[in-house]
Amino acid sequence: MNFNSTVKGSALENFYPEGWDFDKIDACIDAPENILVRQEHWNKDFNPIMCESLSDFETYMGHEIANQIKLAKEKKEKIAFILPVGPMGMYKWVVYFLKEWNISCEHVYTFNMDEWADSEGNTLSSDNTGSFQYAMEQALFNPLGELTVPKNQRNFATKENLPTYPEKIKALKDQGAKLVLVYGIGRMCHIAFWEPTFAADYKTAKEWEEAPYRIAAKIHPLTVEQNALTSFKSRTTLVPCRANTIGPGLFLQADYAIGGADGLLGRGMQWQGMSLWMTLRYGKTPWITSSYIPTLKGKLFFLKELAGPLTAECN
Repeated sequence: MNFNSTVKGSALENFYPEGWDFDKIDACIDAPENILVRQEHWNKDFNPIMCESLSDFETYMGHEIANQIKLAKEKKEKIAFILPVGPMGMYKWVVYFLKEWNISCEHVYTFNMDEWADSEGNTLSSDNTGSFQYAMEQALFNPLGELTVPKNQRNFATKENLPTYPEKIKALKDQGAKLVLVYGIGRMCHIAFWEPTFAADYKTAKEWEEAPYRIAAKIHPLTVEQNALTSFKSRTTLVPCRANTIGPGLFLQADYAIGGADGLLGRGMQWQGMSLWMTLRYGKTPWITSSYIPTLKGKLFFLKELAGPLTAECN
């Protein structure tokens, strides 16, 4: 008895994206020791990296981001980052390394990938502790002090500014800037708030791949609950049901991608293991946004415990 044998006629029968093949999803999950086995569809320069502890994870990921900034500085080149709020622990290490190396971010341009919104695309004020702009300022921009990214080179996903992302990113790439995607993987396998349910709105994969952003996107109920658990101290009532978000038309332009999966809850509980295995093994499809990640050059850092074994353990 399992999900597939009981879903028909249940309250969950039409709850998940219509393009999800749960037999195929289950087949993605392998023994923990096999999670690093390379797959045919992976980019030759895509590398998942297992981390033994959260401190290792945050340090490695922070170093990877800081090193990209350092390398661009040494080459006297501009560099653009698409940045997430989640994971967050790596930012303190970005600050540490850049201060240790005395690297100014005057050549850095940032594009926050998403922001909570209402049905009109209006976003939380920048001083709201739940807003992504506030989180970024507290975790990265303010602690960098004099080395920080200039304010006019920081971009946040407001309904006025998000539509300017494509043109701004194109202009930077035309000037030789490297575009680096930093990302987390959602419970629903979203990147940013680009939910897999959005696939139903596009006639072809190519059309989906070229979509640059959405204003006031409807986020999936499980995404609301994921954020209630991870960012809002369980208070679903505080979580907005919409967001402004970049789409694959922007994040698939990345020259390099730095990802993180740290979804442990403690006492053996976690929320991200299945999403990680799906990302690595399912194969590219618009119905699983993160399935495109292994096709990009870069590194995906993840906590060892997420590899499993993904078997039942009552808590």
